[in-house]
Amino acid sequence: MTRKLISSGSPFERTAGYSRAVVKGDWCFVSGTTGYDYATMTMPETVEEQARNCLKTIEDALEQAGFSLSDVVRNHYYVTDASFADRVFPIFGETFGDIRPAATMIVCDLIRSEMLIEIEVTAFRG
Repeated sequence: MTRKLISSGSPFERTAGYSRAVVKGDWCFVSGTTGYDYATMTMPETVEEQARNCLKTIEDALEQAGFSLSDVVRNHYYVTDASFADRVFPIFGETFGDIRPAATMIVCDLIRSEMLIEIEVTAFRG
C-alpha cells in the first residue's frame, strides 16, 4: 500500500516536519489546518473568515489527494472561544450539511494568538 504526501505550500510543513495530508490506501488524513491564506501568509481577523480559509485549504488538499469533501467521514474542530461555535456552525452546515461526517468541537488554546480555529478531517473513499 503506497503512501502519498500532500503539501499546501505552507512554510510550517517543512519547519515542523508534517504534511498537509497523507493518503494511505482508501484513507486521507488531513492535518490540523488553520485560517492562513498561504498565498499571502496572512491571517484574517474573524473566526468566520478563518473557518472559510481552513475549509478551502482542506478542500484543495483533498482534491490533490484524489478525494473530495463528500469523502469526509470525521472532523475535529478546535476553537479558542466557545462563543465561536454559533458563528461557525452555519459555515460548516453549508459545507458538510449533506455529507454529515462525525464531528467534535474542542475549546482550547492554539499555538499562535491570531489563530482562532483549526480544523482536521479524515476522508475515506472505499
